[in-house]
Amino acid sequence: MRVLLAACAAFLAKRLRRSGAGPVPVLPVLLAAALAVALAQTVVVPALPLFQRRFHVSQPDAAWLLTAFMLASAVVTPVAGRLGDLLGHRRVMAACLACLVAGSVLAAYADHASWYAGTLAGRALQGCAGGVFPSAFGLARQETPPERLSGVISALSAMFGVGGALGIAVAGPLVDAAGTVWLFVTLAGLAGVALVGALGMGSVTGVRPETASPARPRTGLDLTGALLLAAALVAVLLGITQGRVWGWASAPTLGLVGGGLLLGGCFLAVELRSAAPLVDPRLLRGRARAGTHAATLVISVAMFSAATLIPQFAQTPGSSGYGFGASPTVTGLLLVPMALCMVLAAPLSAWVSARRDSRTAFRIGAALAAATLAALGAAHGSLAVFAVTGALLGLAYGFAFASLGGLVIGAVRADQTGAATGINTILRTVGGAVGSQLAAVVVTTSAAPGTGGLPAESGYTTAFLASAVTAVGALAVSYVLPGPGGERGPVRRRAADVSS
Repeated sequence: MRVLLAACAAFLAKRLRRSGAGPVPVLPVLLAAALAVALAQTVVVPALPLFQRRFHVSQPDAAWLLTAFMLASAVVTPVAGRLGDLLGHRRVMAACLACLVAGSVLAAYADHASWYAGTLAGRALQGCAGGVFPSAFGLARQETPPERLSGVISALSAMFGVGGALGIAVAGPLVDAAGTVWLFVTLAGLAGVALVGALGMGSVTGVRPETASPARPRTGLDLTGALLLAAALVAVLLGITQGRVWGWASAPTLGLVGGGLLLGGCFLAVELRSAAPLVDPRLLRGRARAGTHAATLVISVAMFSAATLIPQFAQTPGSSGYGFGASPTVTGLLLVPMALCMVLAAPLSAWVSARRDSRTAFRIGAALAAATLAALGAAHGSLAVFAVTGALLGLAYGFAFASLGGLVIGAVRADQTGAATGINTILRTVGGAVGSQLAAVVVTTSAAPGTGGLPAESGYTTAFLASAVTAVGALAVSYVLPGPGGERGPVRRRAADVSS
């Protein structure tokens, strides 16, 4: 399937070049690819209650349609980052986009057939497109002039959050108008356009010929590390998901979580000994690197918890005493302010980063997220409250995520760009997966016997306040990061690489 899709896209790209339509600019292709992947990640969120009823599964099981994407992305991203550094980022980006097209087609077919397992498999295949992000960062660093690099990196970083917010906002109206199948059909079309652009980009633009990095030999992939990482993530998240059903102190729950942590330790041990590690432990050392990655993980837990909670709360029937019984369309419109404010916050974050430093921009986002989530936990009695707090969360998202790319790239050499941004993307997706599952578990645990599994309002209050505390944790971690004197921004780092 992927070979066929790639062949079709290559044919279309060839026809585009022959038609005299002109060159395909690099930056629009990178932004389009990043947008398609970010949309795919969250587009199912407003429809999770519909999927739950359609497939006759529990709320945590329905949340796996979000988690499966994130898990696959977390495993594939470091592989894609390393392959991009070794073999060329454009090729890797095209392969990841082909996975997004194929996964969208599979999910659309399975959804039409009311086949939960097939839809879940399609979502996992879509998640393989997570490798687009390190590839995009690598191409941006390779092709962007030094004076423009900071803005391009901020735009790509913000696209992770902007696309996620847009996915939530547009999904509701699309589901009401055409059904859940069209979520995946639309993604297939967007990914196909980005794939054509990625394939045409190498021939009709100034993208340099792609060869292996001279700083690294061509070595085999660390498949053992990839398998250990996948097993560790699945075990921990499965234990969290099923803990309420099996019992938090039961042998299966403790075995899965403990086994996942043990596998994670084995993964680190393997990476330390590997000549060609999937995740280079050196990229996790030092205040700048370790602090940035830790802040990324924590803020992602907080942000994706909120993104999961808001649609669920809004669509809870009003008979429960606290929900609004909102349709997917109303839910999507409710989240439009979040998407718009995220778009506005991205250039503001770049402006703050350029005049102060990237950690200041991150702190603004983390502090705003903490305050907004705390307010939402205390007062959530009307749609207007959700619209206002959603807008503030959009600003928080934009500031926080737009600053991360600059922090990561400013701490590594040019030949480490793909691997370093890959690690950071892993932590975003892992944090998102953990946050969405924890939010679902906290809410469902509040359900009282005899209520048909309907959560209590206190469950949402607890979950929102827990997300606020998590955001405070991200703010605290940011103070580990070195100050402006010890931070080498992307532009200065690029200049240092060139001079060396």
